[in-house]
Amino acid sequence: MSKKILVISSSPRKGGNSDILCDKFIEGANEAGHKVEKIFLKDKNINYCTGCGFCNTNDYTKCAQNDDMKEILEKIMNTDVILMATPVYFYAMCGQMKTFIDRCCAMYTKITNKDFYFIMTAADENKAALERTMEEFRGFLNCLDGVKEKKAIYAAGVWKKGEINGTSYINEAYEMGKSV
Repeated sequence: MSKKILVISSSPRKGGNSDILCDKFIEGANEAGHKVEKIFLKDKNINYCTGCGFCNTNDYTKCAQNDDMKEILEKIMNTDVILMATPVYFYAMCGQMKTFIDRCCAMYTKITNKDFYFIMTAADENKAALERTMEEFRGFLNCLDGVKEKKAIYAAGVWKKGEINGTSYINEAYEMGKSV
């Protein structure tokens, strides 16, 4: 059965290692017959959450800010599967991804019954160093109802742009997309 997949790429550089893995995931998902859309957060105008509480007083259906997050949240509501990809800087997800997650507050009670996949890339060669970032993602998922953590790629030992090419992570991302 074909699924709707939303890929959230938070790399600050197009063609960066995590973004390349997103494209391989998409390639596999497309081959499996799924409908995939990719959002490149760098191209979006997403403000920081101000903690104003407007969403809290509006049943978590609205945000006081008028930026691209409204459109992204609508897409999240209408998808079955979400892939979240981030480069790992200083042993944490990049700022673009954290800002995106914080802004999900406006509708987090409505993000339900979704399958989540994750891609993390880091210069550190120890995959265990990426576990902290995965725990950050799990913290987000713990706030959502009926969601499932499916698979994650811990792409360690890649730093320079394009360094991911020629690694086993390329096939791993493709196969992960194909198996959705």
